[in-house]
Amino acid sequence: MKLVTFSSNGFSRIGVVTDNEVVDLNYGYQALLESQGKLRAELIAEAYVPANMEGFLQGGNESLSIAKEVCDFALNNRDSFKHPLVHRFADVKIEAPVTKPGKIICVGHNYREHIAEMGREIPKYPVVFAKFANTITGPQDDIPYYPISEQLDYEAEFAFVVGKRARNVSKEDAIDYVAGYTIANDVTYRDIQRRTLQWMQGKAVEGSLPLGPWLVTPDELTDPSANGLGMRLTVNGEVRQNTNTENFVFDVKYLVEFLSNLMTLEPGDLILTGTPGGVGFAMDPQSFLKDGDVVKIEIDQIGTLENKVSRLEEK
Repeated sequence: MKLVTFSSNGFSRIGVVTDNEVVDLNYGYQALLESQGKLRAELIAEAYVPANMEGFLQGGNESLSIAKEVCDFALNNRDSFKHPLVHRFADVKIEAPVTKPGKIICVGHNYREHIAEMGREIPKYPVVFAKFANTITGPQDDIPYYPISEQLDYEAEFAFVVGKRARNVSKEDAIDYVAGYTIANDVTYRDIQRRTLQWMQGKAVEGSLPLGPWLVTPDELTDPSANGLGMRLTVNGEVRQNTNTENFVFDVKYLVEFLSNLMTLEPGDLILTGTPGGVGFAMDPQSFLKDGDVVKIEIDQIGTLENKVSRLEEK
């Protein structure tokens, strides 16, 4: 499935993308329960299939199973209930799939070509740092460019979202704890990042994490490392980054094991797996993003994330 967060008539909802339509999971489950004569349908639906992604993921496999049933029901009964069960994809705004993750954990130096271009050694252990929920912006939003820097850079990233509580998980069981995969752009203010040994201040600027367009669940994408997914980033159509997830230093299974041995991962936590070679900072001459640039990231079997840079005026 492709799980999506969308907004319609000013309200944020979750759904499943199918062809050129979006099934509203919460309203769909309410309608299914009503069709079965169940009382308190609204309350039951809110418990198992709430209208926000983080709450939905907390329901684990049971909620995912319900979602599949709801899709079939809604597509065959779309006009029979008071709430719209199915929307045309073009009629809704697609938001970031998760908007309030408890943790955003980023992995640095995880592609060999990027490690080389930055003049580093292949690490023995993952290099991890954090971003915060304020950085998340949607796949149909602009990337805000604040006038605090002249070195705005892109970083295409394959990302995954945790599906259930994970503590001391083994690599063999790791994929069972993944809710889905998506695309991220770890937008970075390079001069701010590099003015101290700690990177976070250059990574935590408002709106610096375009994310989406949806979560592809593991039943559709079983093992992204083994399958070898191509990933490309272009700026105004020019290819800047081009790699394959086979080039990970630390793959998804390793990261779930490693991180869950450091901390308890919770449903909705977002993990960014690192960027490949080709960042603007490492080019000769360096090439940073400017107002109006269009950054497009494509990952095989997931989709496309495309955002325009919008430079903000000083106040």
